Amino acid sequence: MLLVRARRCLLTLWAGSLWTVGYLVAPTLFATLADRVQAGTVAASMFRSEAWLSIGCALMMLGLLQWGAHELDAGRRRTSLLIVLAMLLCTLLVHFGLRPMMAALREAAGSGPLPTRFGMLHGVSSALYLIQSLLAGALIWKQQ
Repeated sequence: MLLVRARRCLLTLWAGSLWTVGYLVAPTLFATLADRVQAGTVAASMFRSEAWLSIGCALMMLGLLQWGAHELDAGRRRTSLLIVLAMLLCTLLVHFGLRPMMAALREAAGSGPLPTRFGMLHGVSSALYLIQSLLAGALIWKQQ
């Protein structure tokens, strides 16, 4: 029972942080700050912190699922493991793959307009974040 509660608390932290940063805080930054570059810089910093939190939560969740294997039936445990791994993959692709390319394009553009490629990378990054957010909801659903 303790492991079930630990998984629920961890999942609440993980999903809540994903949803809060991605769908409340970041849009509020762009709606509130007049300087879009500054809003983007702050949002990028927050998404960087969110990525590290996601990596930590994923690793802890994998450990809890492995350690508490006897508390879940095999099918539910396997599904949960696959969802956590998919969420971790989304984080790793965005944080270590797309974000460095986006940062390089932003730096190269300076204060000028961002290249079209930045918009494409941002779109892919946003899509992966949405997938991760939906997977978090699926994982919550699976824990019931």
